[in-house]
Amino acid sequence: MKLHAALTASVFTLTVLMTGSALATVYTFTDASGVTHFTNVPSDPRYAGMVRAPHRLSAYKSVKTSSGYLTASDRYAPLVQKAAREHSLDQALLRAMIATESGFDPHAVSSKGAVGLMQLMPETARRYGVRDLYDPAENIQGGAKYLRDLMRKFNNDLSLTLAAYNAGEDAIIQYGNRIPPYRETLQYVPRVLTLYRQYQRNAR
Repeated sequence: MKLHAALTASVFTLTVLMTGSALATVYTFTDASGVTHFTNVPSDPRYAGMVRAPHRLSAYKSVKTSSGYLTASDRYAPLVQKAAREHSLDQALLRAMIATESGFDPHAVSSKGAVGLMQLMPETARRYGVRDLYDPAENIQGGAKYLRDLMRKFNNDLSLTLAAYNAGEDAIIQYGNRIPPYRETLQYVPRVLTLYRQYQRNAR
């Protein structure tokens, strides 16, 4: 998924980092080539305001700094390493997702009912055999299995995979296998990718 920011750098930064309540309106449209354009000052009638996702979204409870996330991740390192190895995933990616989803709080619960470190919805947990959503080992395993399945479904396109984890698989399909224009999803994907790069650098 190629993202062409017709947005200024400062506005894009706000889109990524600020919460929905403080975010200025951002408009988007996807052209015939599959390129998604963003702007805060729409000059083309094809632009539409970003909408809120009707699906399950992450808790975003934590306000830790990136360095705080890096430290907190050590507590669950063995569990993350095990899940990453068993499901052929990069442990840095799992850490980045947990940091974004729950801030490494195993008791985190979102307003939509997503639970635990990887913010699994109850139906997703049942699908992957997770009996105790608050158990870090089970939650990470369930999230890793789900992530692996999404990667297969979306041909290892990491941006689409992360968007699907956040907004739901149906949302990606509904928008023609593109990142849906949901405000939180458009925050979520670059946030995870930024932390992913930080964890990768930290592992070197």
